[in-house]
Amino acid sequence: QVHFVESGGGLVQPGGSLRLSCTASGLAFSLAAMGWYRQAPGKQRELVANISAGGVPNYAASVQGRFVISRENTKNTMYLIISNLKPADTAVYFCNGGVTASWPWGQGTQVTVSL
Repeated sequence: QVHFVESGGGLVQPGGSLRLSCTASGLAFSLAAMGWYRQAPGKQRELVANISAGGVPNYAASVQGRFVISRENTKNTMYLIISNLKPADTAVYFCNGGVTASWPWGQGTQVTVSL
């Protein structure tokens, strides 16, 4: 059974940074494209960044230049460094497949950007 554990969120001031982690189990992680998603209050979940099995990243326009996605296949872990944070980045961040989010969702990690 595929299982994701997200961590690293928190309360941060505008302009701050965080590093989010996603540890996966139950799948051939090194062969899978992976993605980071977020869901803000009252909004639909959206894909913010994905990374191919070979490590090629792609970003949503809203986070381009501020977010960096990476992966460490030996640890079945993916990361998202989020920088120059804005209040609009406040959301619960999740990980899942990078092409289609076909696996069960984890609990996510809350990121709150506020003074």
